[in-house]
Amino acid sequence: MRQTCVFLLIILSLLGCTSTQKQSSVYLSDRSPLPTIQDQTVVPLRVSVAAVISPQGTAESYQPLIDYLSSKLNRPVELVQRRTYAETNQLLQAGDVDLAFVCTSAYIAGHDTFGMELLVAPQVKTEAVYYSVLIVPLDSPAESMADLKGKVFAFTDPISFSGRVYPTYLVAQLDSDPTHFFERTFFTYSHDNAIKAVAEGLADGAAVDSLVYDFALQNDPTLAQRVRVIHRSSAFAIPPVVTGPQI
Repeated sequence: MRQTCVFLLIILSLLGCTSTQKQSSVYLSDRSPLPTIQDQTVVPLRVSVAAVISPQGTAESYQPLIDYLSSKLNRPVELVQRRTYAETNQLLQAGDVDLAFVCTSAYIAGHDTFGMELLVAPQVKTEAVYYSVLIVPLDSPAESMADLKGKVFAFTDPISFSGRVYPTYLVAQLDSDPTHFFERTFFTYSHDNAIKAVAEGLADGAAVDSLVYDFALQNDPTLAQRVRVIHRSSAFAIPPVVTGPQI
């Protein structure tokens, strides 16, 4: 971790009091409070979270962690958000953030491109894995990716592993590619927005992070009446916490 030491120079002002009319008395036994030290200018720890969920959802979900880190480090912690996974990688590469929560494929790309370093892998319910789940509207007759041919499909992010890479792999297994397989595709730039797109009928299918899907169902149980899972991938290593090469 980058060690950032900022020293505050304390200026002591000597106050004198003179009067031609009256002599002032000074008693060394009297105690006066010391002057208050002004707020120190401390460089915050800058943390970025890839847009796995929407900016509002990210701020709400990660604020308790931001507050916890700040209290433990006795240092301000600043949450920096960007719209795409690639932009989060760029922040790390430029040294504009100190650490970040990124997706699996974003880590692979960052590691190969500029030396992104894995710091730690989170655990959820004692496991450090997640899955890509293929979802469709509850009343959809689709039971597999093959049934979504000629349909509208929502991708999450161009370099999302669970939301773009894996569903593209499923299509490749059918000897096709997204351009020719689907009628139309679009990006939602977050997994919760992809779930919303399917739930509201804007897309006939999407692939999302299972952790985000489970969290969405927990927060809004009515989603179970609008969306269902038709495919679940094998386990993948959970998205890591990373640092840039400058750390």
